[in-house]
Amino acid sequence: MNKMNFLKTATTTLVATSALLAVSSAHANWKGWNIHVPDYPVSIGMDKFTSLVEANTDIKAKTFHNGVLGNQSDAIKQVQLGALSFAVFNLGPIGPIVPATNVVSLPFVFKDMDHMHRVMDGPFGDKLSAAMEEKGLVGLAWYDSGARSFYNSVKPITEVADMKGLKFRVMGNPIFVEMVEALGGNATPMAFSEVFQSLKTGVIDGAENNWPSYESTSHFEVASYYSLSQHLIIPECLCMSKITWDGLSDDDKAAVKSAARESAVLQREEWAKRALKSRKIVEAGGVKFNQIPNKAAFQDAMGMVYKKAVEKSPILEDYINAIKAVD
Repeated sequence: MNKMNFLKTATTTLVATSALLAVSSAHANWKGWNIHVPDYPVSIGMDKFTSLVEANTDIKAKTFHNGVLGNQSDAIKQVQLGALSFAVFNLGPIGPIVPATNVVSLPFVFKDMDHMHRVMDGPFGDKLSAAMEEKGLVGLAWYDSGARSFYNSVKPITEVADMKGLKFRVMGNPIFVEMVEALGGNATPMAFSEVFQSLKTGVIDGAENNWPSYESTSHFEVASYYSLSQHLIIPECLCMSKITWDGLSDDDKAAVKSAARESAVLQREEWAKRALKSRKIVEAGGVKFNQIPNKAAFQDAMGMVYKKAVEKSPILEDYINAIKAVD
């Protein structure tokens, strides 16, 4: 065999092998990553997703809860590489990878939870998923993660001045650092798993999250002031590895997407129930809860956060306008 024929044969074999690996990876046993405990709304939604996938395709799928497959930053990379087939990620830490997703991390960008649903379930959600796909993540459906508010171990927050000097844990995205600093606080990016001990030992004064996370992690036991800022309403993405997705047949793609969207309906229902239950638990546990009389002052302080975000990624201006255009 001459050199030219050898190279042609080798190339053909490589292409055929790659195609075979794509098909086999799509129909192997899928592993899914999840940070939450098994009875959490996200976990319930993911288990619904896997049961529907198995019922309607030849694919076997299992979600590993409790973060046993690693932290979120590692899991994102593993999904991009195809080592993990699917996961549910909060879109906050996706921002540094897919700048377009930073738009949903902007404080007060959504009016309320229902507005977020209308935005994400429409053309805007498809547009955002397309941007994520360029980085190896296919957005299948959007889960709820509630409205995030500030909590701390020092004092109630009723006005912007109360934030001054307090150390708050934030997710790993510069927008959240800028958000806290714009309010006069000190932001500390930190893994979610480290927050309880850091609150307990005084490494940080507080954090920000929704009712179920505040309750299920026992953060309320070491940070008993919860102030209803509701500054962030960030959807979570049921994401699939593009490598796995590209190996699916059209019929299986349709079945998987349908399973994802059906699971999102259940997850949102479970979320609403869990949020109410969690709030009752922490209030019964002695949490000092307070409304914020003038939330507009917090919103006004975000002007520079928006300006910096758009300067870093000009495309965000169009995304912001698209969100505002949805009633």
